[in-house]
Amino acid sequence: MFIQPWDAALDSAEWQTWIADGHDFGLLSVNGLPGRPPTVVPTHFVSGDDELLIHLARPNPVWESIEYDPNVTFTVIGDYAFIPGPWRAKPGTPPTDGVPTSYYAAVEFTCQAHIVDDPRQKAELLRRQMAHFQPDGDHAPLAVDQPPYGRMLPGIRGLRLEVTDVRAKFKYDDHKPVEHRAAAADRLTARGQGLDAPTAGQQLRRLDRMGTWNP
Repeated sequence: MFIQPWDAALDSAEWQTWIADGHDFGLLSVNGLPGRPPTVVPTHFVSGDDELLIHLARPNPVWESIEYDPNVTFTVIGDYAFIPGPWRAKPGTPPTDGVPTSYYAAVEFTCQAHIVDDPRQKAELLRRQMAHFQPDGDHAPLAVDQPPYGRMLPGIRGLRLEVTDVRAKFKYDDHKPVEHRAAAADRLTARGQGLDAPTAGQQLRRLDRMGTWNP
């Protein structure tokens, strides 16, 4: 992932807050075996102290590759929108001279993958996931010796992704003048398609965080 200086996270708290704000679905990318392409798996995850926790079905084809090479990446993408060229045209130039771009946030984790096969450790991994996704506790006990999850544990394998590096990108035209960025956020809000609203929110948040904008 190429990151221009103006697209970089302002600090680690920025991407950590973004992840914690409901961005808990991403892409696990695993190196392929020699002569084979990489494998990419979309999945939910939970983050802990310098690790990500996921689980996948035992028949998933990633396991052989992970056992061969545990170096993996996990990427989370969100708050994205297409920005048409006329929105980015410089003042005094024809709107059609504007060059389109994409706005988005992305966090890329470089990880060492550790496979979890012990039944009790898998149950604990699932408990941590459920504590995030179903905090009300409206589920059966996650225990090795209790149904329904106990009998289902052999069908999955856990993954503890030890995070060794994090690269975060918030691409919202931060190198453009304040007026340009504020106008783009207004246009996104007015268009109101797809993820336009959260994309506008990210752009306005960055403007405010940098101390360059007062609404």
